[in-house]
Amino acid sequence: MISDSIADRAFSLGAEHGLEIKVRSINLRGLATDITSALISNFVSPELQRALDQMRDADGVVASTPVYKAGPSGLFTEFFQILDNDVLIGTPVVLAGTGGSPRHSLVIDDQLRGMFAYLRTLTTPTAVYAAPEDWQDSAFGS
Repeated sequence: MISDSIADRAFSLGAEHGLEIKVRSINLRGLATDITSALISNFVSPELQRALDQMRDADGVVASTPVYKAGPSGLFTEFFQILDNDVLIGTPVVLAGTGGSPRHSLVIDDQLRGMFAYLRTLTTPTAVYAAPEDWQDSAFGS
């Protein structure tokens, strides 16, 4: 939901400036088996290849992950581990996360920012994090 909210805001801002923005999503849950197989055997299924191609073709990325035990989701990390290191060079990336407590908000800067620096992306200086109480705030959707 957080990535959809960010994408909707980007879409609105783009429209205000006369830009046409296409939003596409990759839900890693349906690719879990394919991602694991790619890590173990280097076999990339057609569905996973479509997701990797979508990343390659993106002009910008909203990278959003749930936070578990003070770290990004393993599936999220694995997906970016199988992505070719040169695919996202210079791509603008918004980092986002959700978790059960505001205490985990530093995961984005502590762990995600370094991973995306390694991939040579252009991450936004400010990341977005939402704990359960944030979803009730009307300002969150603005």
